[in-house]
Amino acid sequence: MLRSVILAASRSPRIERLVETAPYTRDVVRRFVAGSGTDDALRATRALVADGLAVTLDNLGEDTVTAAQATATRDEYVRLLGLLRDAGLTPAAEVSVKLSALGQRFDEQLAYDSARAICAAAEEAGTTVTLDMEDHETTDSTLDTLARLRKDFPATGAVLQAYLRRTESDCRELAYAGSRVRLCKGAYKEPESVAYQSALEVDKSYVRCLNILMAGAGYPMLATHDPRLIAIGADRARWFDRDPDRFEFQMLYGIRPEEQTRLVGEGHTVRVYLPYGTDWYAYLMRRLAERPTNLAFFGRALVTKK
Repeated sequence: MLRSVILAASRSPRIERLVETAPYTRDVVRRFVAGSGTDDALRATRALVADGLAVTLDNLGEDTVTAAQATATRDEYVRLLGLLRDAGLTPAAEVSVKLSALGQRFDEQLAYDSARAICAAAEEAGTTVTLDMEDHETTDSTLDTLARLRKDFPATGAVLQAYLRRTESDCRELAYAGSRVRLCKGAYKEPESVAYQSALEVDKSYVRCLNILMAGAGYPMLATHDPRLIAIGADRARWFDRDPDRFEFQMLYGIRPEEQTRLVGEGHTVRVYLPYGTDWYAYLMRRLAERPTNLAFFGRALVTKK
C-alpha cells in the first residue's frame, strides 16, 4: 500500500512542487543524487572509484517530448564519456541510459540513433553503456533496440525487472556469452496482469531469474540491496563456479554504503548507480517506493535542520 502511495505521488505535479520547495529538500536529495551538473557527477565518481567501487552514471530525465530535448541528452552523455576518459575514470565508470530520455516514446528511430552515438562514444572512451528498463509498455521496444545496438556494440548492457512475469523468459534469451544483464526488482506501478504484486512473489521471481543468469554464459549484474538476495547471489556464484570477475553486484548511490564497502572487501565487484541532474524528483520517489524505509529519513530531512 505504501509503495502504491509513493508511486502515485511521483506522478503528482502538486506534490512535486511541495517537495521541491521544502526548506531542506536539498540535503536529502544530496544523499541519493550526485548533484545537478557534470562536475558534480565527476567529483562523486572519482570518490567512488578511489574507494574501489565501479560506477554507472545516469543523467536524470525521462519526460522527453521533443527532438531538441533528446538531442541535448545525447550530447550530454557524449560529453560526459569524453570527460570520464580524460579523467582516467574508465573503464571503472560506464553510463546508464533511458531510451525515453532519447525520444523513445515519440520517435524510436531517433532514440536508436542517439543511443548508437552514445555507444560509439563509450567505445571510444574504453567503457560501456547499459540501457535502463522502464515501464512494461516499453520493454519490447527497449529489447529490440538492445539487439540492434549489440550487432556493433556487443557489450551494451540490458536491464531486466524481476517483478514482470515475462522476465524469466527474457533471462533465458539473454543469458548468452558476452551478454551483460542487470537484474533488478522493478520500480514502476504495473498491473497484475503483467507483474507480480507482492514482495514475496517478486523475491521468488528474482531468485529464479538469478539462477537462470548464473547458470548461463553471460555476465550477471545483481542489482539489489536486500541482504537475503545478496547472500543468495554470492552462494549461486559459488555453486556455478563463477569467479568474482564473472558477475557483479550493483547498488544505488546513497543506499547501504557500508554493505558496498563490505562486498568490495570480500573481493566482489560492486557498481554504484550514480544519478545526477536537475530532474531528480521522479527518480527519488521511485527509490523511496523500492525501499519505503527511506521515507522516514526523507520525512525527517524535510522538517528538521539535521
